[in-house]
Amino acid sequence: MINRRRFIKTTAGSAMLGCFPATLTGMARQKQNGKIEKRALGKTGERLSMIGLGGVVVMGVTAEQASGYVVKAIDMGVNYFDVAPTYGNAEDMLGPALEPYRNGVFLACKTQARTKAEAQAEMERSLKKMRTDHFDLYQMHAVTKVEDAETILGPGGALEAFLEAQKAGKTRFIGFTAHSVEAAQKLIAGFDFDTILFPINYGTWNAGNFGPQVLEQAKKKGMGILALKSMAKGPLPEKGKRIRPKCWYEPLVDEKEASKALRFTLSHPVTAAVPPGDEELFEMAMKLALDFKPLSDGEAVELKKKALAGTPLFKYPSENA
Repeated sequence: MINRRRFIKTTAGSAMLGCFPATLTGMARQKQNGKIEKRALGKTGERLSMIGLGGVVVMGVTAEQASGYVVKAIDMGVNYFDVAPTYGNAEDMLGPALEPYRNGVFLACKTQARTKAEAQAEMERSLKKMRTDHFDLYQMHAVTKVEDAETILGPGGALEAFLEAQKAGKTRFIGFTAHSVEAAQKLIAGFDFDTILFPINYGTWNAGNFGPQVLEQAKKKGMGILALKSMAKGPLPEKGKRIRPKCWYEPLVDEKEASKALRFTLSHPVTAAVPPGDEELFEMAMKLALDFKPLSDGEAVELKKKALAGTPLFKYPSENA
C-alpha cells in the first residue's frame, strides 16, 4: 500500500509542475567554451547571446566606464545590445562605446511613440545618437494598454513608420515590448512581428498567471522571444524605497536565488534575457549564464512555492490594460 503522506506529497508536486512546461526542444543552441551560449532568434536566421546588455547599464556612467562594460560583455560572448531614448543618456553613452564593434553585434532600439510621424522622428534621433545607419531590430516600447496597441496597428500608427524604415534599410527586423498580456496578444494577432520582448519571470508566471499564454502565442507564430525581468523578486518594498537605483522593482541580489530565477527564464524557449540595468547585477547575470543548466523538476517546484508566497510584479488580467 502506498504511504498516504508520500502520495499526497508526490501528486502535489506533479500538479505544480503542470505550470512549468519548459522545454528547449527545437531551440537551436550554440555553446561556446568560456563564452555565453547563443540561441536562434525565431525565424530571423540570427543567433543572439542568451544574455543581452540593456542600455540602462551605461546610463549615468562615464564614457570610459561605458566602454569598459561593452568590451567586457563582448569578451564574454555578448552580441545583443538593447537601448531606448527613455533610458536617460544611455544612447549618448552606448553609441560611441559600441561604434568600434557595430558590425559584429545585434543592435536593438525602441520607441514609445505610437503614431507614424512621432516614431519616424524618434528613430532618426536614435540612429544619430547610436552612430549607425540602421538598427537590427526596432521595437514598439512598453505597450501596456490595448488602446495603444490599436493606435500602433491602425491608420497613421507607428507600424507604418516601422514598415517604411524597414523598406529603406533602417531596420532589419520589427518587434515590440509589452507589459500586459492583453496588449501583447493584441499586437501578436494584429501583425507578423519578428520578435517580442516580454517579462518571463518565475513569480509573474506562477503567481500572476502572466506569461504562459503570451509565450505560447508567440511560439505558434515563430517569433523570436526575448525576456525581461528574469531576476525580479517583486514590487518595491514598503514606501517604494529602491534597493538598487536603476531598478524600479525589487531585484534578486543573492547569487543563488538570482541563478534559479535566471535559469527559470532561460529554461523556456527564450532566445535571450535582458538582466537588470544595475551594473553589478548585469555582471552577475553574465557570470551565471556561463554555467547555465536547465531548471530541474525539483527546482521548479521550489520556485513555484516561493512565487506563491510572494507578490508578483505583473498579473493577468491587468488593471492597466
